[in-house]
Amino acid sequence: MGERTEILVCIKCKRGTDVTDDGERPGQRLFDELQARGLPEGLDLRAVECLQNCDSGCSVALRGGGDKWTYLYGNLHEASHLDTLIEGAALYHETSDGLIPWRTRPEHFKRNCIARIPPLEDNNG
Repeated sequence: MGERTEILVCIKCKRGTDVTDDGERPGQRLFDELQARGLPEGLDLRAVECLQNCDSGCSVALRGGGDKWTYLYGNLHEASHLDTLIEGAALYHETSDGLIPWRTRPEHFKRNCIARIPPLEDNNG
């Protein structure tokens, strides 16, 4: 089996809204909706406490092993961006380096990339 791709969802994100009486946050709802929907083969979902992108939440990072870049995307909504997020994560997973060609990226990914982080270099060689 090949490398896995992680979708890291900030579950503390409030997306500029007040937390409900039960304490549920938009970031937690995004995670729950993704978990309920199920993901394509090769994608793993992981909740994280905070991605420090509070002004542009909800935020998600896509991370793969090997030579893949890591991407941080913001301004996601738990109701309207599920399909976009799953599509983008699947496209990311299919790449060898994490670089989705611009013309095939979901529109939201083109306009809401917060950061891209290079892969760890192998310092053993």
